[in-house]
Amino acid sequence: MCGIAGFVGQDNYKIPLQAMLQLQQHRGPDFTGTYFDEDYAALGHNRLSIIDHGQQSNQPFVDNSKRYYLTFNGEIYNYKELKEELKHQYEFKTNSDTEVLLATYIIYGNSCLQKLNGMFAFAIWDSTTKKLFAARDRFGVKPFYYSYNNKTFVFASEIKTIFNSGIERKANAQVWANYFSFGSYGQPNQTFWKNIHQLAGGHYLELVDNKLNIVKWYDFVEAINNQNVISSYQEAKEMYSKLLLEAIKFRFRADVPVGFNLSGGLDSSALLALVNISQNNTEDIEAFTFYTNDEKYDELPWVEQMINSYKNPLNKVLLSSSEVQDSARFISDVQDEPFGGIPTLAYAKIFKQSANKGIKVLLDGQGMDEQLAGYDYYTLNNESTIQGIKNNPFKNNMLSKEFLKESSKPDFETPFDNSIQNLQYRDLFYTKIPRALRFNDRVSMAYSTELREPFLDYKLVEFAFGLPLEYKIKDGKNKRILRDVISKFIPNEVSYAPKRPLQTPQREWLANELKEFVSNHITAIKSGNYKGWFNESEIDYEWKLYLNGDRQSSFHIWQLVNFSLLMG
Repeated sequence: MCGIAGFVGQDNYKIPLQAMLQLQQHRGPDFTGTYFDEDYAALGHNRLSIIDHGQQSNQPFVDNSKRYYLTFNGEIYNYKELKEELKHQYEFKTNSDTEVLLATYIIYGNSCLQKLNGMFAFAIWDSTTKKLFAARDRFGVKPFYYSYNNKTFVFASEIKTIFNSGIERKANAQVWANYFSFGSYGQPNQTFWKNIHQLAGGHYLELVDNKLNIVKWYDFVEAINNQNVISSYQEAKEMYSKLLLEAIKFRFRADVPVGFNLSGGLDSSALLALVNISQNNTEDIEAFTFYTNDEKYDELPWVEQMINSYKNPLNKVLLSSSEVQDSARFISDVQDEPFGGIPTLAYAKIFKQSANKGIKVLLDGQGMDEQLAGYDYYTLNNESTIQGIKNNPFKNNMLSKEFLKESSKPDFETPFDNSIQNLQYRDLFYTKIPRALRFNDRVSMAYSTELREPFLDYKLVEFAFGLPLEYKIKDGKNKRILRDVISKFIPNEVSYAPKRPLQTPQREWLANELKEFVSNHITAIKSGNYKGWFNESEIDYEWKLYLNGDRQSSFHIWQLVNFSLLMG
């Protein structure tokens, strides 16, 4: 896990590149490297050393022929298997997955991507043909941002890094309008800033002679449609168990300590059990969870109940309301774009604690709900909002009429012949997963910690997604196959418990302990550069309603605070 950056076609690139790398050094504090190809291109890298600590694995990494240069963020989990496959075609000089990635590209070209099991965003410069090849993993776990003006192409792991190259910081009004109106965080190739784009997950790009070509390399729908037919539920359980264990084992490949995150839900329980089944010396594998000292929201009792069955040390991380103001400012700067709210701040504190203990890799249970139709609205079949809840938490009345015209309801593909799979597809590629992955990448890397999501292993996701609906939902209960597979390892009251949303006392804190904090940010919006986007009297009205007890949703209040934090 690292930070990447670079230019193609920029004459005076050496000074900006150093400034860019300095700004994202938290992503890789172990080494900073650069490569310059005269007036053609420049690559930069911030290294967080996880596999093969040797200096010869530093980046930008060059192949034996000194032709190809790689800057790479992420992990190739199946690098050992690939290295064995390629050992007669490439002479390896390191034990790193970085060199395996470059060798795979040299031998297989663009089709190398199909062989990779991992999370990655990388760029390869061919110093002979003067071509840039860059790619992002299937689900977009690792970020790749770029700006392109037909003369200069600049890319980086973070948006602020691109701003530091000299790109003007201008808000993308349409994306912001959709955020306030529909809760959308943009399409897979969009950001909240003008002229800053994302390379969408499962896509690659080629840049040669100032011509940019973007190609979708991962066809998820085709993968689902071409799956082998499962003959029975028992066969499905056996295969699912095998894929779960393989995903966990792959993600324990590291030359540094590995820990994992826990909440009180089924997915975390499954992660806990699988870690202990698959690994030796589990008393050395530490678990982390957060709490807020509010029994209405805290999952600490369930976490403690689960972990009592195992030997993993549990680190309990407290977030108090007094920390929110400073933390919100810091995390907002880290994110560069809006984030989900106080739960993200609580989650961030886990990585701070992990870093303080010298644990550089954490596993997390993200991705299970989307592959196994785990949210309540899959069974309710309610598609009224992106969030999947009946009552709209977005307040268009707070927006000016002119700004509201910028918004348009997001349009999502529906490639399957049933509404459940189309909802799953939406959540995997447009809403839930892209949003969570961005939040999680930024807060983990803010503390130089690598986050791995075993339940987003592409083989596991494809298999689970393609299962018959009755294997996922039975008698109104979601994630049937996971519950049945994991039930012999954890208590029934956990494995068959209903889903509980991961929450904090955000509703209460915003109205009470953080009342002045919120009021100050609302005042700042009404006098700021973007005040024309809002209806001042309606903002005041909604805030008054909220203070008087109308707190079904706190998201519209958080949106205002988050906007002010980013634009202030």
